[in-house]
Amino acid sequence: MSGNGRSTPTTADDAAPDAGNGAQRAPIRGPAAVDELLEAIRAYVEYQQSTGLDAFPRRAASTPPAVALPHATTPHLSPTCSTAAAPLAPPAATKVAAPAAQLFAAPGVRAAGTLEALRAEIGDCQRCKLCRGRTNIVFGVGNPRARLMFVGEGPGRDEDLKAEPFVGRAGQLLTEIITKGMKLRREDIYIANVIKCRPPENRNPEPDEIASCQPFLLRQIELIQPRVLVALGTFAAQTLLGMRTPISRLRGHWYEYQGIKLMPTLHPAYLLRNPNDKRLVWEDIKLVMRELESEA
Repeated sequence: MSGNGRSTPTTADDAAPDAGNGAQRAPIRGPAAVDELLEAIRAYVEYQQSTGLDAFPRRAASTPPAVALPHATTPHLSPTCSTAAAPLAPPAATKVAAPAAQLFAAPGVRAAGTLEALRAEIGDCQRCKLCRGRTNIVFGVGNPRARLMFVGEGPGRDEDLKAEPFVGRAGQLLTEIITKGMKLRREDIYIANVIKCRPPENRNPEPDEIASCQPFLLRQIELIQPRVLVALGTFAAQTLLGMRTPISRLRGHWYEYQGIKLMPTLHPAYLLRNPNDKRLVWEDIKLVMRELESEA
């Protein structure tokens, strides 16, 4: 017996058990049988070589077989082309067309042919929870045929009391941008917000609140048909563009909303807390002024 408990064959003709499944190995029949086997292998190899085939092809186990891709081409680089990473491009312009069933579920919204009719359709709005804390609905103000329209986030305390958008401190800064920077009259443009009611403690508007008010904002834009839209802040820009990109990346680049040029920029309330960024907004406003001049 061997050390592993298995019997050791005593002659060449004895059968040895297979270690794994108990099958019997072929008996070894001596030197003559080995010579016959080697001769058979040599004959097979010679046959494969005579037919141009490799008798024993080899392939590295770690290398997967090559797969030919149809129409694969090698990219051509011109002598001046650099393989370095390109700078981050601004987000692509986006056309947003919200489903009619969602935006204009209330028949009167689509039927409203004027801003006055649209305001009447809103009525004493009870469509979302913001109705419980507001004083007034803040619809919008300005020229119903304005070439320039500003869209903000939502009314604050002063706006809620006066029922007019951008009349508080942020509104005073926006008025300065319009009158002193752009040399326009406030009454010649149109100003509205994404939501029409003040959120409690001026918190950010929630998705369901934006969804409730969005049909009215989009119909306002449809009725006014401005040449240029300026989206003030994150919520205005993201609502109109249907994007989640931060305002810091959106600002300073032209986009398109339903065929209307749209410029996102920072909200005046943000500038009150970060006055050094006023220069960024001024750069955006200069682009807006050039666009309006080219369309004159």
